[in-house]
Amino acid sequence: MSDLPPRIRLGSLLPILLWAGVVTDTMAEQPSPPALDRRSGKVWIDSGYIEFLMSPPAYPPRHARGALVSPHRGAFLPRQLVEYHSQEAPGTIIIDPRRYALYYIVRGGKALRYSVGVGREGYGWHGTETVSRKRAWPDWRPPADMRARRPELPAHMAGGPDNPLGARAIYLGHTLYRIHGSNEPESVGRSSSSGCFRMTNEDVIDLYERVKIGAKVIVL
Repeated sequence: MSDLPPRIRLGSLLPILLWAGVVTDTMAEQPSPPALDRRSGKVWIDSGYIEFLMSPPAYPPRHARGALVSPHRGAFLPRQLVEYHSQEAPGTIIIDPRRYALYYIVRGGKALRYSVGVGREGYGWHGTETVSRKRAWPDWRPPADMRARRPELPAHMAGGPDNPLGARAIYLGHTLYRIHGSNEPESVGRSSSSGCFRMTNEDVIDLYERVKIGAKVIVL
């Protein structure tokens, strides 16, 4: 005799148990964002938060572990010219994380709309920055703190198809954030990053050729 009630069987519980395991693993992988202690006025930072914030999309690349998912799932939309009335000058970038959209303002009340991956819950941000530099096939140098925790990481990874920063990187001011390509196109159009904005390599190359150093970048 089963100890379970007559109408509950292991087969019906299995999907629930699997779902709970996935949720638990996902939550365990994401350190808590900084929290303010109202009594002392101190900000408490999870020991893994800085590493998570500075980390690239993934290492090693996910495609080394399995097949890629089409970027056309989720909130991904192909690059297109759209109506977009703004008081900002042409050449300005406006990012709307809620729509997973990056708008590059052009003349005539229009903008080029690109799909982007944005920060996961607790890691999004908003504000205004400027494009401080641009790099084609950027190198990746994991921070010392990250390498101390993960000694298997290389001290330096040359730019290329397997580099987590993808084909191009557009750096935002003096922050840790950037707009960059990705070797994980399935993450574009999703809340999947630690604050950076991911694009498909095809789209980031197109944007890279258009945007100028010093251009304003507004994150809504």
